[in-house]
Amino acid sequence: MQFSAQQIADMLQGIIEGNSLVTVSTLSRIEEGKPGSLSFLANPLYTQYLYTTQASIVIINKDFEVKEKVAATLIRVDNAQTAFAKLLELYNQIKLNKTGIATNAHIELTATIGNNVYVGPFAYIGENVKIGNAVKIYPQVYIGDNCVIGDNTTLFAGVKVYSETQIGKNCIIHSGTVIGSDGFRFDPQNEGNEKIAQIGNVVIEDDVEIGANCAIDRATLGSTVLRKGVKFDNLIHIAHNVEVGEHTYIAAHGVIAGSTKVGKNCMFSGQVGLVGHLQIADNTIITAQSGISKSITKPGEVYMGSPAFDANKYRKAYIHFRNLEQLVQRVAALEKSK
Repeated sequence: MQFSAQQIADMLQGIIEGNSLVTVSTLSRIEEGKPGSLSFLANPLYTQYLYTTQASIVIINKDFEVKEKVAATLIRVDNAQTAFAKLLELYNQIKLNKTGIATNAHIELTATIGNNVYVGPFAYIGENVKIGNAVKIYPQVYIGDNCVIGDNTTLFAGVKVYSETQIGKNCIIHSGTVIGSDGFRFDPQNEGNEKIAQIGNVVIEDDVEIGANCAIDRATLGSTVLRKGVKFDNLIHIAHNVEVGEHTYIAAHGVIAGSTKVGKNCMFSGQVGLVGHLQIADNTIITAQSGISKSITKPGEVYMGSPAFDANKYRKAYIHFRNLEQLVQRVAALEKSK
Protein backbone atom coordinates (compact mmCIF):
# COMPACT_ATOMS: atom_id res chain seq x y z
CA MET A 1 0.00 0.00 0.00
CA GLN A 2 1.33 3.40 -1.02
CA PHE A 3 0.97 6.75 0.71
CA SER A 4 1.89 10.16 -0.63
CA ALA A 5 3.73 12.81 1.33
CA GLN A 6 0.54 14.84 1.38
CA GLN A 7 -1.47 11.96 2.88
CA ILE A 8 1.17 11.41 5.56
CA ALA A 9 1.36 15.11 6.37
CA ASP A 10 -2.42 15.24 6.72
CA MET A 11 -2.37 12.31 9.15
CA LEU A 12 0.37 13.92 11.25
CA GLN A 13 -0.71 17.54 10.82
CA GLY A 14 2.74 18.21 9.41
CA ILE A 15 4.26 20.73 7.03
CA ILE A 16 5.74 19.51 3.72
CA GLU A 17 9.04 20.71 2.30
CA GLY A 18 9.55 19.23 -1.15
CA ASN A 19 7.42 17.09 -3.47
CA SER A 20 4.01 16.49 -1.91
CA LEU A 21 3.19 13.85 -4.54
CA VAL A 22 6.13 11.54 -3.81
CA THR A 23 4.95 8.14 -2.53
CA VAL A 24 6.30 5.54 -0.13
CA SER A 25 5.35 1.91 0.44
CA THR A 26 7.68 0.86 3.26
CA LEU A 27 9.51 2.15 6.34
CA SER A 28 13.24 2.34 6.98
CA ARG A 29 15.92 3.56 9.36
CA ILE A 30 17.39 6.82 8.13
CA GLU A 31 20.90 5.37 7.69
CA GLU A 32 19.44 2.51 5.60
CA GLY A 33 16.88 4.51 3.64
CA LYS A 34 15.96 3.36 0.14
CA PRO A 35 13.85 4.98 -2.58
CA GLY A 36 10.18 4.49 -1.82
CA SER A 37 10.71 4.34 1.95
CA LEU A 38 9.71 6.64 4.82
CA SER A 39 12.08 7.44 7.68
CA PHE A 40 12.50 9.94 10.51
CA LEU A 41 15.17 11.94 12.32
CA ALA A 42 14.82 12.51 16.07
CA ASN A 43 18.24 11.70 17.54
CA PRO A 44 20.89 14.39 16.79
CA LEU A 45 23.52 11.64 16.52
CA TYR A 46 21.94 10.62 13.20
CA THR A 47 21.79 14.12 11.69
CA GLN A 48 24.52 13.32 9.15
CA TYR A 49 22.31 10.71 7.50
CA LEU A 50 19.63 13.25 6.64
CA TYR A 51 21.92 14.58 3.90
CA THR A 52 22.85 11.16 2.48
CA THR A 53 19.75 9.01 2.96
CA GLN A 54 17.97 7.65 -0.10
CA ALA A 55 14.63 7.53 1.72
CA SER A 56 11.93 9.35 -0.25
CA ILE A 57 10.33 11.02 2.78
CA VAL A 58 11.85 11.93 6.15
CA ILE A 59 9.93 13.20 9.16
CA ILE A 60 11.79 15.85 11.19
CA ASN A 61 11.06 18.24 14.05
CA LYS A 62 9.64 21.64 13.18
CA ASP A 63 12.54 23.42 14.84
CA PHE A 64 15.27 21.39 13.10
CA GLU A 65 17.64 23.60 11.10
CA VAL A 66 18.63 22.10 7.74
CA LYS A 67 22.21 23.14 6.87
CA GLU A 68 22.80 21.21 3.64
CA LYS A 69 20.85 20.11 0.59
CA VAL A 70 18.41 17.25 1.28
CA ALA A 71 17.18 15.00 -1.53
CA ALA A 72 14.22 13.62 0.40
CA THR A 73 10.87 15.32 0.88
CA LEU A 74 10.66 16.54 4.47
CA ILE A 75 7.60 16.56 6.72
CA ARG A 76 7.99 18.80 9.76
CA VAL A 77 6.07 17.89 12.92
CA ASP A 78 6.16 18.86 16.60
CA ASN A 79 7.87 15.61 17.62
CA ALA A 80 9.36 13.37 14.92
CA GLN A 81 9.73 10.30 17.13
CA THR A 82 6.14 10.46 18.40
CA ALA A 83 4.83 11.04 14.87
CA PHE A 84 6.79 8.10 13.47
CA ALA A 85 5.52 5.87 16.30
CA LYS A 86 1.98 6.86 15.35
CA LEU A 87 2.67 5.87 11.74
CA LEU A 88 4.14 2.54 12.85
CA GLU A 89 0.92 1.78 14.71
CA LEU A 90 -1.22 2.75 11.70
CA TYR A 91 1.00 0.68 9.40
CA ASN A 92 0.73 -2.30 11.72
CA GLN A 93 -3.06 -2.00 11.90
CA ILE A 94 -3.31 -1.98 8.11
CA LYS A 95 -0.90 -4.90 7.74
CA LEU A 96 -2.77 -7.03 10.28
CA ASN A 97 -6.27 -6.03 9.16
CA LYS A 98 -7.42 -9.49 8.10
CA THR A 99 -11.02 -10.70 7.95
CA GLY A 100 -12.81 -13.78 6.71
CA ILE A 101 -12.85 -17.46 7.60
CA ALA A 102 -10.63 -19.86 5.68
CA THR A 103 -12.40 -22.77 4.03
CA ASN A 104 -10.01 -25.25 5.66
CA ALA A 105 -10.49 -23.89 9.20
CA HIS A 106 -12.62 -26.12 11.45
CA ILE A 107 -15.27 -24.53 13.65
CA GLU A 108 -17.57 -26.74 15.71
CA LEU A 109 -21.29 -26.11 15.19
CA THR A 110 -21.84 -25.11 18.81
CA ALA A 111 -19.20 -22.33 18.66
CA THR A 112 -20.35 -18.70 18.45
CA ILE A 113 -18.39 -16.35 16.21
CA GLY A 114 -18.66 -12.52 16.31
CA ASN A 115 -18.53 -10.00 13.48
CA ASN A 116 -15.47 -9.09 11.40
CA VAL A 117 -13.54 -12.10 12.63
CA TYR A 118 -10.51 -13.60 10.89
CA VAL A 119 -9.92 -17.35 11.17
CA GLY A 120 -6.87 -18.58 9.25
CA PRO A 121 -6.20 -21.93 7.53
CA PHE A 122 -6.11 -25.05 9.69
CA ALA A 123 -7.29 -23.24 12.81
CA TYR A 124 -9.54 -25.27 15.13
CA ILE A 125 -12.32 -23.83 17.30
CA GLY A 126 -13.94 -26.30 19.71
CA GLU A 127 -17.37 -26.95 21.19
CA ASN A 128 -19.23 -24.05 22.88
CA VAL A 129 -16.42 -21.57 22.24
CA LYS A 130 -17.45 -17.90 22.21
CA ILE A 131 -15.45 -15.61 19.93
CA GLY A 132 -16.02 -11.83 20.16
CA ASN A 133 -16.03 -9.20 17.43
CA ALA A 134 -12.94 -8.31 15.38
CA VAL A 135 -10.96 -11.25 16.79
CA LYS A 136 -8.05 -12.48 14.67
CA ILE A 137 -7.17 -16.17 14.83
CA TYR A 138 -4.15 -16.94 12.68
CA PRO A 139 -3.35 -20.27 10.98
CA GLN A 140 -2.96 -23.41 13.07
CA VAL A 141 -4.38 -21.90 16.25
CA TYR A 142 -6.12 -24.40 18.52
CA ILE A 143 -8.95 -23.22 20.81
CA GLY A 144 -10.35 -25.93 23.08
CA ASP A 145 -13.92 -26.45 24.24
CA ASN A 146 -15.78 -23.83 26.31
CA CYS A 147 -13.21 -21.07 25.82
CA VAL A 148 -14.14 -17.38 25.64
CA ILE A 149 -12.16 -14.90 23.51
CA GLY A 150 -13.01 -11.18 23.92
CA ASP A 151 -13.36 -8.49 21.26
CA ASN A 152 -10.31 -7.29 19.29
CA THR A 153 -8.04 -10.01 20.59
CA THR A 154 -5.35 -11.48 18.32
CA LEU A 155 -3.97 -15.02 18.52
CA PHE A 156 -0.99 -15.39 16.20
CA ALA A 157 -0.06 -18.56 14.35
CA GLY A 158 0.34 -21.72 16.38
CA VAL A 159 -1.13 -20.50 19.68
CA LYS A 160 -2.76 -23.32 21.67
CA VAL A 161 -5.57 -22.48 24.09
CA TYR A 162 -6.77 -25.39 26.21
CA SER A 163 -10.39 -25.85 27.27
CA GLU A 164 -12.21 -23.52 29.70
CA THR A 165 -9.73 -20.64 29.18
CA GLN A 166 -11.13 -17.10 29.33
CA ILE A 167 -9.31 -14.34 27.43
CA GLY A 168 -10.47 -10.72 27.63
CA LYS A 169 -10.65 -7.87 25.13
CA ASN A 170 -7.75 -6.28 23.24
CA CYS A 171 -5.28 -9.02 24.09
CA ILE A 172 -2.32 -10.09 21.93
CA ILE A 173 -0.90 -13.60 22.19
CA HIS A 174 2.14 -14.40 20.07
CA SER A 175 3.09 -17.57 18.22
CA GLY A 176 3.90 -20.77 20.04
CA THR A 177 2.35 -19.80 23.36
CA VAL A 178 0.36 -22.47 25.22
CA ILE A 179 -2.40 -21.37 27.59
CA GLY A 180 -4.08 -23.79 29.95
CA SER A 181 -1.64 -26.70 29.92
CA ASP A 182 -1.63 -28.83 33.07
CA GLY A 183 0.00 -27.57 36.23
CA PHE A 184 3.05 -29.54 37.40
CA ARG A 185 1.49 -31.48 40.26
CA PHE A 186 2.28 -35.06 41.29
CA ASP A 187 1.76 -36.97 44.51
CA PRO A 188 5.15 -38.29 45.73
CA GLN A 189 3.45 -40.19 48.57
CA ASN A 190 1.77 -42.59 46.17
CA GLU A 191 3.65 -45.32 44.39
CA GLY A 192 4.56 -44.13 40.92
CA ASN A 193 4.18 -40.42 41.81
CA GLU A 194 0.65 -40.28 40.48
CA LYS A 195 -0.41 -37.18 38.59
CA ILE A 196 -2.87 -34.85 40.35
CA ALA A 197 -5.67 -33.85 38.02
CA GLN A 198 -5.67 -30.17 37.01
CA ILE A 199 -9.31 -29.18 36.66
CA GLY A 200 -9.08 -25.39 36.99
CA ASN A 201 -8.59 -22.90 34.17
CA VAL A 202 -6.73 -19.76 33.06
CA VAL A 203 -8.31 -16.30 33.16
CA ILE A 204 -6.65 -13.51 31.18
CA GLU A 205 -8.18 -10.06 31.62
CA ASP A 206 -8.31 -7.18 29.10
CA ASP A 207 -5.31 -5.53 27.41
CA VAL A 208 -2.84 -8.31 28.16
CA GLU A 209 0.05 -9.09 25.79
CA ILE A 210 1.90 -12.41 25.96
CA GLY A 211 5.09 -12.98 23.96
CA ALA A 212 6.09 -16.00 21.89
CA ASN A 213 6.59 -19.49 23.33
CA CYS A 214 5.23 -18.80 26.79
CA ALA A 215 3.43 -21.39 28.93
CA ILE A 216 0.57 -20.40 31.24
CA ASP A 217 -0.56 -23.43 33.28
CA ARG A 218 -4.14 -24.03 34.31
CA ALA A 219 -5.00 -24.11 38.01
CA THR A 220 -5.37 -27.28 40.00
CA LEU A 221 -8.62 -25.81 41.34
CA GLY A 222 -9.89 -22.29 40.64
CA SER A 223 -7.96 -20.12 38.18
CA THR A 224 -4.51 -19.00 37.14
CA VAL A 225 -5.04 -15.27 36.58
CA LEU A 226 -3.32 -12.56 34.56
CA ARG A 227 -4.88 -9.23 35.51
CA LYS A 228 -5.61 -6.29 33.22
CA GLY A 229 -2.69 -4.80 31.33
CA VAL A 230 -0.10 -7.48 32.14
CA LYS A 231 2.75 -7.61 29.60
CA PHE A 232 4.96 -10.66 29.08
CA ASP A 233 8.11 -11.00 27.01
CA ASN A 234 8.93 -14.27 25.22
CA LEU A 235 9.70 -17.56 26.98
CA ILE A 236 7.92 -17.09 30.28
CA HIS A 237 6.42 -19.84 32.43
CA ILE A 238 3.54 -19.17 34.82
CA ALA A 239 2.62 -22.14 37.00
CA HIS A 240 -0.74 -23.31 38.37
CA ASN A 241 -2.84 -20.95 40.52
CA VAL A 242 -0.44 -18.01 40.08
CA GLU A 243 -1.97 -14.52 40.03
CA VAL A 244 -0.16 -11.65 38.31
CA GLY A 245 -1.43 -8.18 39.22
CA GLU A 246 -2.48 -5.36 36.90
CA HIS A 247 0.11 -3.75 34.62
CA THR A 248 2.96 -5.95 35.75
CA TYR A 249 5.80 -6.43 33.24
CA ILE A 250 7.93 -9.59 33.10
CA ALA A 251 10.96 -9.93 30.79
CA ALA A 252 12.14 -13.10 29.03
CA HIS A 253 12.83 -16.37 30.85
CA GLY A 254 10.80 -15.38 33.90
CA VAL A 255 9.42 -18.26 35.97
CA ILE A 256 6.78 -18.04 38.70
CA ALA A 257 6.06 -21.20 40.68
CA GLY A 258 2.65 -22.39 41.81
CA SER A 259 0.22 -20.30 43.90
CA THR A 260 2.46 -17.22 44.11
CA LYS A 261 0.58 -13.90 44.04
CA VAL A 262 2.30 -10.95 42.34
CA GLY A 263 1.04 -7.42 42.97
CA LYS A 264 0.28 -4.71 40.44
CA ASN A 265 2.75 -2.46 38.61
CA CYS A 266 5.69 -4.78 39.27
CA MET A 267 8.67 -5.03 36.91
CA PHE A 268 10.77 -8.20 36.63
CA SER A 269 13.91 -8.25 34.48
CA GLY A 270 15.12 -11.28 32.52
CA GLN A 271 15.59 -14.71 34.10
CA VAL A 272 13.87 -13.86 37.36
CA GLY A 273 12.58 -16.87 39.28
CA LEU A 274 10.04 -16.98 42.14
CA VAL A 275 9.36 -20.03 44.28
CA GLY A 276 5.81 -21.04 45.08
CA HIS A 277 3.28 -19.72 47.61
CA LEU A 278 4.80 -16.22 47.91
CA GLN A 279 3.21 -12.78 48.15
CA ILE A 280 4.91 -10.02 46.14
CA ALA A 281 3.89 -6.45 47.02
CA ASP A 282 2.79 -3.83 44.48
CA ASN A 283 5.44 -1.85 42.56
CA THR A 284 8.20 -4.36 43.30
CA ILE A 285 11.23 -4.26 40.97
CA ILE A 286 13.39 -7.38 40.61
CA THR A 287 16.65 -7.20 38.66
CA ALA A 288 17.90 -9.77 36.13
CA GLN A 289 18.75 -13.33 37.23
CA SER A 290 17.39 -12.82 40.72
CA GLY A 291 15.90 -15.68 42.71
CA ILE A 292 13.07 -14.84 45.11
CA SER A 293 12.60 -17.35 47.93
CA LYS A 294 10.66 -15.23 50.46
CA SER A 295 7.61 -13.00 50.24
CA ILE A 296 8.11 -9.27 49.63
CA THR A 297 5.65 -7.36 51.79
CA LYS A 298 6.76 -3.73 51.45
CA PRO A 299 5.60 -2.03 48.22
CA GLY A 300 8.09 -0.34 45.91
CA GLU A 301 11.26 -2.17 46.92
CA VAL A 302 14.05 -3.24 44.54
CA TYR A 303 15.50 -6.75 44.91
CA MET A 304 18.69 -8.23 43.47
CA GLY A 305 20.69 -11.45 43.67
CA SER A 306 20.03 -15.13 44.32
CA PRO A 307 18.75 -15.54 46.92
CA ALA A 308 17.62 -11.96 46.42
CA PHE A 309 17.53 -9.18 48.99
CA ASP A 310 17.41 -5.37 49.04
CA ALA A 311 19.35 -4.08 46.01
CA ASN A 312 21.30 -1.41 47.91
CA LYS A 313 22.46 -3.93 50.48
CA TYR A 314 23.30 -6.40 47.72
CA ARG A 315 25.53 -3.88 45.91
CA LYS A 316 27.44 -3.15 49.14
CA ALA A 317 27.82 -6.87 49.86
CA TYR A 318 29.02 -7.49 46.32
CA ILE A 319 31.91 -5.06 46.83
CA HIS A 320 33.09 -7.23 49.72
CA PHE A 321 32.54 -10.39 47.72
CA ARG A 322 34.76 -9.12 44.89
CA ASN A 323 37.49 -8.38 47.44
CA LEU A 324 37.10 -11.73 49.23
CA GLU A 325 40.34 -13.22 47.88
CA GLN A 326 42.37 -10.24 49.14
CA LEU A 327 40.67 -10.49 52.56
CA VAL A 328 41.51 -14.19 52.77
CA GLN A 329 45.15 -13.45 51.92
CA ARG A 330 45.28 -10.75 54.62
CA VAL A 331 43.83 -13.11 57.23
CA ALA A 332 46.30 -15.84 56.24
CA ALA A 333 49.18 -13.37 56.50
CA LEU A 334 48.03 -12.28 59.96
CA GLU A 335 47.84 -15.89 61.15
CA LYS A 336 51.36 -16.59 59.92
CA SER A 337 52.69 -13.50 61.75
CA LYS A 338 51.50 -14.77 65.13
